[in-house]
Amino acid sequence: MIRRLLLLPAASALLLVSPGRAAPAEPSSAGVLALMERAADWQLAHPRSDIKGEGKPDGWVNAAFYAGVMALARDSASPRFHDAMVKMGEENKWQPAARIYHADDHAVSQTYLELYLQHRDPRMLAPTQERFDYILAHPKDDNLDFDKAKNPDRLDRWSWCDALFMAPPAWVRLWQATGRQAYLDFALTKWWVTSDFLYDKEEHLYFRDSSIFDKREKNGRKVFWSRGNGWVMAGLIRVVERLPADHPARARLLQQFREMAAKIITCQQPDGLWRASLLDAAAYPMQESSGSGFYCYALAWGVNEGILPREPYAAAALNAWQALAGFVTPEGRLTHVQPIGFTPVTFDENSTEPFGVGAFLLAGSEIRRLVR
Repeated sequence: MIRRLLLLPAASALLLVSPGRAAPAEPSSAGVLALMERAADWQLAHPRSDIKGEGKPDGWVNAAFYAGVMALARDSASPRFHDAMVKMGEENKWQPAARIYHADDHAVSQTYLELYLQHRDPRMLAPTQERFDYILAHPKDDNLDFDKAKNPDRLDRWSWCDALFMAPPAWVRLWQATGRQAYLDFALTKWWVTSDFLYDKEEHLYFRDSSIFDKREKNGRKVFWSRGNGWVMAGLIRVVERLPADHPARARLLQQFREMAAKIITCQQPDGLWRASLLDAAAYPMQESSGSGFYCYALAWGVNEGILPREPYAAAALNAWQALAGFVTPEGRLTHVQPIGFTPVTFDENSTEPFGVGAFLLAGSEIRRLVR
C-alpha cells in the first residue's frame, strides 16, 4: 500500500497523513476503468456542438476529449471507443479545423494521426500533412506579443500556453507517421520559442500569455492559471512519449517537466485538487477538475515512466484521482470543470466541458498503470 500524503496549501513541505485521519483507499485498476468508461459514454452521448464557436466536432474543445478517448480505447476491451473516434474522423473527412495556423485547429489531428499509426489508411494522414506542409512553406515570425493592436495575427503563433497542448503533439505524431524530420524540428523549435517567452524560470510555471505578465492576484502573487499549466504539462508528455529514449531533445524537455512537477505538487490542496489560481488558492476556493485532471495525469505518468520518484508523487496523484472520481455523477457526467477561459475565475460547480473529460480520461489511464 502506498503511503498517502496530505499537502498544505502552497507549502513546500509534505506531511504524512496523521494516524487519526483515514488514508484514501487505493483504487483498483478495474474500478478506474469502469469509471473512465462511464464518463466517456456520457460525454459521447452528450456532444457539445457549439461552445462560443469553439465546440465544433473538429475544434479544440472536443479534440482534448478525443485525446482521452484514445487513451481509454487502448485500455478498454470494448471497441466502441475506438470506433467512435474513427466515426468522428470520417465525419470530419480527416480535416484539421479551418484556421490554417491556429494551434487550436491542429489539436484534432492528434487523434487522426494516432488512428493512422494503427491503420495506415492514407486518408487519415493526408489532410494534416497538406496543412502542415503549407505552414512549413509559409512560416510566420516568432512575435508572441498577445496585444492585438500590436500583433493582430498573434493567434497564428503559439503565443498562449494552451497552444503547447494543441499543436506540438500533432506535429510530433506527423513526424512519427512519415519520418520527415522537419515536422519534429518545427515542434521542438517552436516549443522553446513559446517557453522562452511564457515560462517563469523562478516560479517554474507558465503565464497564459503576455497580457498576464504584469497582473497580480489579491495576495500580490503572479497569476498562474491552473488549467493553463495543466495544458502545458499534458502537452509536454504527449511530445516526450513519442520521442526515442536516446533522442537529444528529451533531456531538456524532461528537465522542464521535473521543474514544473516539483512546483505543482506544492500547490496541491488538502483535498487533493488544485484551485484555478495556483498561487492564490484562497481567492478562488472552488474545486476545479480540469487542471486537476491534467496534474493527476502528469504526476502519475512521471512516476510510471521513472521520471519522478514514487514518493511523494504517486501519493499526490492518487489523492487527486480520489477527488476527481467523486466528481463523476452516477450517470457519468464530470462536474467542477472551469468553463472556457484564460484566467482563474469562479464558476458553477456543476459545470462540465468535453476537455475536462479528456483530462479525466488521460489521468485515469495513468492511474491504472500506477496501481497495477
